[in-house]
Amino acid sequence: MSTIKKILTNKCPNCDHGHIYSNKNIYFNFTTNKMHKSCNHCGFKFEKEPGFFFGAMYVSYALNVIEILITVIIGSFFYNTIFHLNILIALITVLALMSSFNLRVSRIIWIYLLKNS
Repeated sequence: MSTIKKILTNKCPNCDHGHIYSNKNIYFNFTTNKMHKSCNHCGFKFEKEPGFFFGAMYVSYALNVIEILITVIIGSFFYNTIFHLNILIALITVLALMSSFNLRVSRIIWIYLLKNS
């Protein structure tokens, strides 16, 4: 199973069987989603120390930048200028809708990046 597929299916980086979040749906889930402290299958500890997920903010920032670039590129096909009010409205909408997804995926990516440390 590829790493990207494991990240997008909320799988444990150690055993590929357990889930990181209690709710298996990490896409557009606007409820408070509880994250497990360790894997139910292998016992792999997800949060290594207090403040471990501060680095996930940088991953979330990178995801936001990618989403902004994609939205601006798509919006530039519909309008003559990049600085159009409708593109700004689309940017705000995309970032608001993707915020919950970005929070979850950035934490999962951070766990995968530092799983061996």
